[in-house]
Amino acid sequence: MLLSPLAGKPVNPSILVDIPRLVTAYYTQVPDPSMPQQRVAFGTSGHRGSALDVSFNEAHILAISQAICLYRESHKIDGPLFLGIDTHALSIPALASSLEVLAANGVEVMIAANDEYTPTPVISHAILGYNSGRKDGFADGVVITPSHNPPRDGGFKYNPPNGGPAEPVVTRWIEAKANELLKTGLKGVKRIPLEKALRAATTHRYDYLTAYVSDLGKVIDMDAIRGARISLAVDPLGGAGVHYWRPLAERYGLNLTVVNETVDPTFRFMTVDWDGQIRMDPSSPYAMQSLIGLKDRFDVAVACDTDHDRHGIVTKSSGLLAPNHYLSAAIFYLFRHRPDWREDAAVGKTVVSSQMIDRVAARLKRRLYEVPVGFKWFVSGLLDGSLGFAGEESAGASFVRLDGTVWTTDKDGIVPALLAAEMMAQMGRDPGEVYGDLTREFGEPAYDRVEAPANAEQKRMLEKLSPQQIPLKDLAGERIQAILTRAPGNDAPIGGLKVVAKSGWFAARPSGTEDIYKIYAESFQGTDHLRRILEEAQSIVNATLAGTPTD
Repeated sequence: MLLSPLAGKPVNPSILVDIPRLVTAYYTQVPDPSMPQQRVAFGTSGHRGSALDVSFNEAHILAISQAICLYRESHKIDGPLFLGIDTHALSIPALASSLEVLAANGVEVMIAANDEYTPTPVISHAILGYNSGRKDGFADGVVITPSHNPPRDGGFKYNPPNGGPAEPVVTRWIEAKANELLKTGLKGVKRIPLEKALRAATTHRYDYLTAYVSDLGKVIDMDAIRGARISLAVDPLGGAGVHYWRPLAERYGLNLTVVNETVDPTFRFMTVDWDGQIRMDPSSPYAMQSLIGLKDRFDVAVACDTDHDRHGIVTKSSGLLAPNHYLSAAIFYLFRHRPDWREDAAVGKTVVSSQMIDRVAARLKRRLYEVPVGFKWFVSGLLDGSLGFAGEESAGASFVRLDGTVWTTDKDGIVPALLAAEMMAQMGRDPGEVYGDLTREFGEPAYDRVEAPANAEQKRMLEKLSPQQIPLKDLAGERIQAILTRAPGNDAPIGGLKVVAKSGWFAARPSGTEDIYKIYAESFQGTDHLRRILEEAQSIVNATLAGTPTD
């Protein structure tokens, strides 16, 4: 991974996106459906792209919105659709386009009061709250966000009545129908002007903020945080939860400081990420430089990405915690401080998350549920309480309420952030210190993830990797114990491959949202051993992309 000389530095104006040009491109550029890169394509987190690349334009959103209306009709989903946006520049235009179609199709739509931004977990929470106890008339939702992607990007994802990210069978249906509509020049798309859509009897204002914030005491021990007077700093990174934190602090009497309330679609207040791009990634030490600099002023400092479904935790003891470190500490804490959770509630993790989680789960005598990348694989377990916690290495997690019932079935960055303060209030130790205790008991893993460009054909090749393409018997000097192409927890395809030895492993898979592939690796024998694992993994990937057998 080649580090940019700009990484971690304040944004140079020369790299700022031209917002007027971006929004103009959204309305004026027309995608060519004969070109794969200009079609609707749902990855692990919905359809993403940029108007500047003709991959996220008005035509895409009109087609996707009509496809969702047709999906709802065919599956008899006739309750309200909860609709939310983040602070990316393309989100407001996409909201307008989507609402024009939804209203024309007679869909009951819930948009935010006061045109407020709406975090992803808040939409999931609203869907589940509405559907609780119902036998029909179910609600679903749409979140318009590209998550922590650069400012030039837009994103659009659908959450069905279970409140979580849609499964592949759903997204494939919507994707295919949307692309059919694109091919016909949007023939079959119903649409009315925005002004009429906003006045439609089916368009309603909903107080997302109050509904979510007033319920937080049922998932986090707010009394403990308030009683211990934990000093908590929050940086919303200019995202959708920017106006949620102050009301939250006031309602629960928390000693909470919001260090940055700026909303700017260029995100010029950020520090530059590892590759020279602006990216609102709370797990990146380069993007999080401003908050890391405050670590000694507060007991805990936290941040969330643009749609607030990911968390970043900064402590006095450790600075910015790596996502795997915090997930491990959070799991260890939660399953010892939630007496009303089901005794058989399991720990959910993705195949590319740390094996430290495996060891913690074994110590807690909890079943491990290991699934492919994508939070959608956790939805049913969170919904029925068979999963107490679900997390992924990219700093996304959610967990059930204090009483063991469902909170959200999508990632929630706000709740894990608040949990860091609860942990310190209850244990007198910050999450970094808790993780340090775990390493003394289980060993200290070294973990890394590398990324490299990959075109569509190369991504398909990586996705179809098989154990037969790995003739190796050893991994960095250790006998290989397993070569996996399906996840142990649910037997679903990994979309790549994972090779496991006693004290190390690697996984290789194409990205579902970007033209890159990723290699994840971990070693409990230190950085030199990790480097050997990565080198051997890279040689396998190189041979695959070159179409040659591995030695």
